[in-house]
Amino acid sequence: MKRKPWLLWTAGSLVYLFLYLPLVIVVVYSFNDSRLNAEWVGFTLKWYDVLFHDEQMLSAAWNSLVIGLMASVVSTVLGTMAGYAMYRYDLKLLPVLVLTPIAIPEILLGVSLLIFFVMLNISLGMLSIVLAHIAFCVGFVAIVVRSRLSGMDESLVEAARDLGATQWVAFRRVTLPLIMPGIIAGALMAFTLSIDDFVITFFTAGVDSTTLPLQIYSMIKIAVTPEVNAISTLLMLLTLVLIVVATRLAPGVFRGE
Repeated sequence: MKRKPWLLWTAGSLVYLFLYLPLVIVVVYSFNDSRLNAEWVGFTLKWYDVLFHDEQMLSAAWNSLVIGLMASVVSTVLGTMAGYAMYRYDLKLLPVLVLTPIAIPEILLGVSLLIFFVMLNISLGMLSIVLAHIAFCVGFVAIVVRSRLSGMDESLVEAARDLGATQWVAFRRVTLPLIMPGIIAGALMAFTLSIDDFVITFFTAGVDSTTLPLQIYSMIKIAVTPEVNAISTLLMLLTLVLIVVATRLAPGVFRGE
């Protein structure tokens, strides 16, 4: 049967157009010189100026930044230990505990965490959001670190042990430097997932704790103004930069190797 590659290219192009055309429209209309996004009026940068003088938006962005940094640091430490344990030891229960938050739907995880915090009488706020983000970010970091360990040359560790290094010294001097790109990539991924998350944050946030996705959601319920487009463009740019850096640091992980 004669192949028709143009059909494949056409289908692929239509799929990518469907996925990315709305994002392009969001970026373009962030420069629209009109309060409404109904039609293009002209080019302007005033909506970015309005954005950087919006105290509520800046406060929400600061909250997202703090939560993302705290969640990424803690989840990176825990995820690295979990990934190393899954690689080094034959533990049946640990992979289930680590990877379950990734597999279950976000809405189910958000409701479960909400019930858990209420049972423990933990006030909903910044602390509950950070704990919730750590819960689902640990698994992603563990997967990246575990994949990085799988591609490591074990003979280097064995050589260090033969030369008299203890298990801890071999890990600190040999294993840790080799998997550091994977650890950094996992940390960047955790930060990206945390700063972008809406569903889990929606269930675990308190009244006075607003993150950037929650603030954007509250604004679009009234109308999608170019200010929303502007903050969405900046958030999209930050996410893309972090993803590119993560893929550069641990390329094999994202190619499925």
